[in-house]
Amino acid sequence: MEKLSVSLDNDALRSFVLGIECGSFALAAQQLCRSTSAVSAQLKKLEHQCGTSLVAKQGRHLVPTESGEILLSYARRMLALNDEACRAIRGELLQGDVRIGMQEDFGESLMPNILGPFSRQHPGVRISARVDRNQPLLQAMAEKHLDMALLWQGDHLPSQSQFLGQTALTWIGAETLDITDYLVGGEPLPLVMFEAPCLMRTRAISILEQAGIAWRVVFTSHSLSGVWAAVQAGLGVTLRSYIGLPHNLRSLSAALPSPGHMGIALLQQQSNDTTQQMLAQLTRHAVHNYLQPR
Repeated sequence: MEKLSVSLDNDALRSFVLGIECGSFALAAQQLCRSTSAVSAQLKKLEHQCGTSLVAKQGRHLVPTESGEILLSYARRMLALNDEACRAIRGELLQGDVRIGMQEDFGESLMPNILGPFSRQHPGVRISARVDRNQPLLQAMAEKHLDMALLWQGDHLPSQSQFLGQTALTWIGAETLDITDYLVGGEPLPLVMFEAPCLMRTRAISILEQAGIAWRVVFTSHSLSGVWAAVQAGLGVTLRSYIGLPHNLRSLSAALPSPGHMGIALLQQQSNDTTQQMLAQLTRHAVHNYLQPR
C-alpha cells in the first residue's frame, strides 16, 4: 500500500506566510491574535512535517531558506484557494470601502499588480488609491484618511509599520549626460531632486559630501514625473531605486559612491476589517514578488 502524503496544516501555513511577509513572527502573531509561542510552535510543526528548516535569521529579520522559498509559493496558492472555497460555500462577498496610499515610485510598477487582482476577486469593494510622497501619506494616515500606505522606510515611520524588504538605490542620468568632467574637473555635480524634505535628497547629499564630491541642485520638483522629465532632458543626476525607472535612463552608479539600499514598509490602521487585511496581504505579496532576484 502506497504511503499517504503528509497533509500540511493550513493554520501553520498561514502563520509561516505572514511571518515571512512581516519579517517577524512576533508581528505575525499580533496580526493573527495569537501568542508568539503559539506561532513558533506552528512553525516547528511545519518544519517537522516538511523535514527541513524553512526560515533563517538575516540581521533582525527572518528570511525563507531555499526550501522555505519553495513552500512559500505553494502556501500562498493553497491559502488563497482555501479562502476562496470558504467564501464560496458561505456565499460571502466582500463589500465596503478601502483606501490605500502609495509612494510615487510604486505607483506605476506595483499598483497594477495589487489593485488589479484585488478588484477582480472582490468586485463589491470600492477602492480609493492615492499616489504621493512619504510625508503627505504619513499625514493622511495620521488623520485617518487612509487605511494603509506603502512607503519608503525612513527614520520617522511609526513603530507599527511593517518592514517588507529593501531595494538597491542607484544614481540615474540620461544616456547623453557625461559626468566625467564634473568629477575630474571638480565642477559641482548637477542634481535633480524632489523638494525638501525628501529621503532620497538627504541620502544623495550626505553620500556626495562624505566622498568630497561637490554638488549643486539645479532642478527641484514636487512630483516624480517632474524629476524624470528633468533627468531625461539631461539637466542633471538623481538618486532613486530601479523601481519604475524609465527605459531611456541609465544607472551611473559605477562612477559615483554607492548609495546603498532603501527599505519598503507597509503602514496600516489598527483594524480587524477583513477587506483591509486582505488588501494588506496582497500588497505584501506583490512587494515580496517584485523584490525577488530576476
